[in-house]
Amino acid sequence: MNTDLTGKRALVCGSTQGIGKASAIELASMGASITLVARDEEKLKEVIRLLPVDDTETHNYLVADFNNPDQLRQELDHFLKEHPVDILVNNTGGPKGGQAIDADVQEYIQAFSNHVVCNQILATAVVPGMKSAGWGRIINIISASVKTPLRGLGVSNTIRGAVASWAKTLSLELGPFGITVNNVLPSTSMTARLESLIQSRAENEGKSTEEVKEDMIKEIPVGRIGTAEDVAVAVAFLASPAADYINGINLPVDGGKTPSL
Repeated sequence: MNTDLTGKRALVCGSTQGIGKASAIELASMGASITLVARDEEKLKEVIRLLPVDDTETHNYLVADFNNPDQLRQELDHFLKEHPVDILVNNTGGPKGGQAIDADVQEYIQAFSNHVVCNQILATAVVPGMKSAGWGRIINIISASVKTPLRGLGVSNTIRGAVASWAKTLSLELGPFGITVNNVLPSTSMTARLESLIQSRAENEGKSTEEVKEDMIKEIPVGRIGTAEDVAVAVAFLASPAADYINGINLPVDGGKTPSL
């Protein structure tokens, strides 16, 4: 099975922590050169030092804030003049929790901008180079809510579904050019976002965070909360040559928790 990414460059968003960081490390271990994307330059520098390096790999980073799409576009335009991208990993933090009916309209607008608009900016920037190469990967880290909407995450459920539909559409359009587009759907993975949701749920239910974690584990068939690394290996496989015939899918990485097919 060919999982060698030597000579490939991966652009990994939201890569200073959690799933983005773990994905960058995993892709680098397979031979890819990594460009980290996030808004905190000091944290970007810290992650750069963690990436495996051999004679063929060169790692760097872009400082970009997804709250400022125009700035993201400018950074990409400058970067891509010198660095073609073979693998794009779209990943950014989700909207805050709460019921869909209670959310302000601006919350939907901001979430749509952070996720759909910025994903579109990234894709349109890198796809011309992928088309020229006849090979490319676009991998979107979304959420298992694409399969089953999650209570208390109204805005997130809505926007994640939009990203999934956007990605499926792209997979139809870009497949003929050797570019695959797939979604990875984490559920209960121990990241900063999950810790925040656990804390919020504990406060709302009058429980300790450990009790909330135990309740979550009861719903997971494999009997544990996942890790960022669990998700990263799925991202890395979909990025590899071995996954050449996998296109347009939603892949839950959830220990079997998602109840739908």
